[in-house]
Order: sequence, then C-alpha cells, then structure tokens
Amino acid sequence: MKFLFDDTSFSFETLRATSYAYAAGAEVGEVIVTADHIPDGDERAWSTEWAALATRVEQTGRTALAAGHRVSAREALLRASNYYRVADFYLREDPAGDHEHSLGLARSSQRTFADAVPLLDTPARYVDVPYEGTTLPGLFFTPDDSGRRRPTLLFHGGIDSTLEELYFAGAAGALRRGYNVLAWDGPGQGSNVREKELYFRPDWEATVTPAVDLALTLPEVDGDRLALMGMSLGGYLAPRAAAFEPRLAACVAYDGVWDLHASLTNLFAQAADLPGGLDQLLAESTISRWAARCGVWSFGVSNVDELVEASKVWTLDGVAEQITCPTLVLDAEEDQFFKGQAKQLFDALTCEKEFIFFSSAEGAGQHCSEGTLLLLAQRTFDWLDQVLGHDA
Repeated sequence: MKFLFDDTSFSFETLRATSYAYAAGAEVGEVIVTADHIPDGDERAWSTEWAALATRVEQTGRTALAAGHRVSAREALLRASNYYRVADFYLREDPAGDHEHSLGLARSSQRTFADAVPLLDTPARYVDVPYEGTTLPGLFFTPDDSGRRRPTLLFHGGIDSTLEELYFAGAAGALRRGYNVLAWDGPGQGSNVREKELYFRPDWEATVTPAVDLALTLPEVDGDRLALMGMSLGGYLAPRAAAFEPRLAACVAYDGVWDLHASLTNLFAQAADLPGGLDQLLAESTISRWAARCGVWSFGVSNVDELVEASKVWTLDGVAEQITCPTLVLDAEEDQFFKGQAKQLFDALTCEKEFIFFSSAEGAGQHCSEGTLLLLAQRTFDWLDQVLGHDA
C-alpha cells in the first residue's frame, strides 16, 4: 500500500506516523503538507521537514499551556512528540551522522511527551524497571484515579520503537477499554541504546521478569490478569519471554515473528545479484540501509555480517512450545519484514491460541497493520477481554 511516497520505507513510516492520529499523535493535513515538501528517498530533507513541523506544533502547545488551555496543549505536545520521533528516524542509526542533532531530536520527543503526561485525563507515572544494576525507563498508565485493581497490559516495542511511541501504538487503545498499561524501553530500545549503551539480547525474559516484579508492587494491578504484548520485533521478544515467565495470563505477538536471522538473510540476499554487492544495495534501498544501520547500532555490533551472525540465535524454534499462557498471534498480509513468520509461530504453539489475519483488502495489510490501529485494537482487546474475563 503506497502512502504519499513511492519509496517503500518513506511510505511506511509516514503511514505509521499518521496512524497515531486516533490517539492525538498526528493531524492528517499536517502530515500531507509536510510530505509534499520531502523528495522521495531524501533522508536529510525528511528530518528537516518533520523537525520543522514538530517545532511549530510544540510552540502551539506551549502557547496553549501558558494560556491555561490544557486540552489544546496536551494534543499539540503529543503530536510534537511523535513528529520529533519521525524526524530522528533516519538519523539515529547512522554512526557517521550528526549525533548531537539526532540526540536533540530524541530528547525533544521525550520532553514534549513528558510535558503532555500531566495533562492527560488521568496523568501517568514514570517508573524505573530494575535491570542488572541499572534501571529501564517506563510509564504506568491507568484509565482513572479510582485505585481499582484492573487487568494490566505489559507493553514493549521492537527494534526502533520508543517509550513515548508506545502510548500511541497500544496504550491509548488499552486505556479506553479499562486496562492499566505498564510500558517500558528494554535494552536496545529508546534512550537505553543511545545513552546507556544497553544492546538487544535474545533472552528477553531478562527484561520482562523485572517488569512483572514491578507491576505486582503497584496497588492498581490485578496480579492474576497480566498480559504481555510486544510490537514489531517485539513479536519475537514477547513470546520468548512468555516461555519463561509463568505469571503471565496472556501474550500478544504484534505481529508474530519466528526467526530474525531468516528475515535479515532474506533482506540482504538481493545484494548477491548486484555488481556492487551489499554497498550498492544499501546505497539504493532505503529500507535495507535503514535495517542495516539500525540493526548494527542497536545490537552493538560492527557491521552487517556481524549483525546477521548475531541474529542466528534469535529464533523461537524449541521455545514456542514452552509457552503455557493463552497467546494471540497477529499477522498482516503484506508484512515487509517478517512475511509468513506469524503463521510459523502460531503453528508451533501448543498452548491455547488464536490467530488473527489482517488483510490488504481492509487496509490492514502493512507491518503491524499500520493505518488501521482502531481495527487492530478492537480485535486484540476483544480477545484479551475474553481471555482475562474483563468487562470495562
């Protein structure tokens, strides 16, 4: 599905950013006008135009806040946070790029979101998830301030997500249905890779188990109704953790991932048919270039060969059958990163399970069903409501 750009990566990332409009994370008109000023495949122009939009919208929010217009300020600051994230998207993985500029954009995304948090109908709380001598940044959201014990969604992202983005990508939908949400960045994600040099690891239970421990200390959390959901590469990470964390009542792979090594091998295989090999592929393909840079950076390796080698252990073969909690596997028809892998995961599961397929005909065929997040939330949380016995 092409959206405003011919370049497949630009198209997808613009669709992703626009999807968050349902949670006040974007305005469609702002996106269209901004995209119109960006040449296809021009990463520098991409960053410049999105940053300009973010800055303008942030100022709108600051002005509204100073005048006492809390809702207007909140909505503008949420959009600015998303737009700053998008402006940084193609910069942060490039070791030869402008590090300070990239860091500034990332911190602007964090700052504007943090300033919106007290303006939410029910303000969220920043929390620290203990992790091997340090902590991981997290946010705990509740649908109201009643203190009622509720089912709780533990939610993390994938290879390029940020803590702030998780509000738009899943937390907002959960809150509308009466769930608490504990969201956090694990190693390799968000500020952890940039500022703490914590890199991805395949044994993701090392980050989920401390998050469960923390959740069980929060008085609003019903400890018998904890659900874990992982987005994008999180579709590997969450099932992997669920296999070794028995306190979970449900798991959602959004979308399901079976084997990262197979995905990376397939992505870079076309280099063999080019005269310039991998260098030519990375020069000509935005999506391959981004995957290489982001992967090398967030996995803490030196080059693509090392990335591909490190990914060999990233498989759920021999792990999926150890999951005992009910598990929902989501799939998108045109998934450009892990096509076909969700069904592999589903077929290997021996627990209670459900498979939901999102088709291109309903506009939901892109990776993680970007563009149809209301539909995704409806199907996902309707399933969770049944499994957890939840009636908001």
